[in-house]
Amino acid sequence: MILSQLDLIIELIRSLIMGFTVGISAAMIPGPMMFTTVGIALKKGWKTGIFVFTGHAFVESMIFLLIIVGVAAIIGEEMISYMTIVGGVVMFIFGIFLIKSAKHVSEINISESASKVDLCSSPVSAGAVTTAFNPTVLIWWLTAGSSILLQAYLVGIFAVLSFVLGHWIADLLVLVTVSSSCSKGKEMVSPRAHERILYLCGAFLIIFGSWFLFNYNNFTSML
Repeated sequence: MILSQLDLIIELIRSLIMGFTVGISAAMIPGPMMFTTVGIALKKGWKTGIFVFTGHAFVESMIFLLIIVGVAAIIGEEMISYMTIVGGVVMFIFGIFLIKSAKHVSEINISESASKVDLCSSPVSAGAVTTAFNPTVLIWWLTAGSSILLQAYLVGIFAVLSFVLGHWIADLLVLVTVSSSCSKGKEMVSPRAHERILYLCGAFLIIFGSWFLFNYNNFTSML
C-alpha cells in the first residue's frame, strides 16, 4: 500500500518521537556507558559526552545495518509484520519495568558508581565498548528494537532514518548533559526530576507498545 503524503509525514513524526522516547528511556537508566561518561568527564570535561556518543553511534549503526540489510532480507516482509506483536509486548513490559523501578533508579549515586568502573582512556572507545558488550543493549535490539526498526522499514527508508535520528538526538542530549554537569561538579538532574522523567518514558513505552499490538492489522495491510 502506498501512503499518502500526509500519512507519510505522520509516520515520519511518529518514528522520530518513538526513536527519541526509546533513546531517552535507555539513556536515563544508569549503566556502564553513563558511569564511564561521568568518570571520563571529571578528567576531560564536557566534550566527553560527544566523543562517547560517537563510539556508541558507530556500534549502533552497525546493529541497524545488520537488522535492515541482514534480518529483513532473511525473514521477509510477512514475518516482519508478525514481529510487531513481539515488539509491542517487549515495549509494554519495559515500560512497566521503568515505572516500577523509577524511584530506585533515580536514587542511584552515579558519581560513586562511576568511581568503581574501569575507564577506557579514549571516550570514543568507551562509547563503543560499553555499547557492544552491554547485554541489555543487544537484547533490546534483538527484540523490540529490531521490531520497531523493521516496521519503520516497511514504511520506507526515511521512516528508518527518522527513528534513528530521534534515537541519537536523545542519546547525545543525555550524554552531553551528563558530561557537562559532571565537569562542573553538578548533578545532571535532581533525583525527583529523574524519577518523573522515567515515569513519563515508561508511560510512553506502554502507549507505544499497546499501539503496536492494537494496530497489527494495519501493518499487515501494508504488505
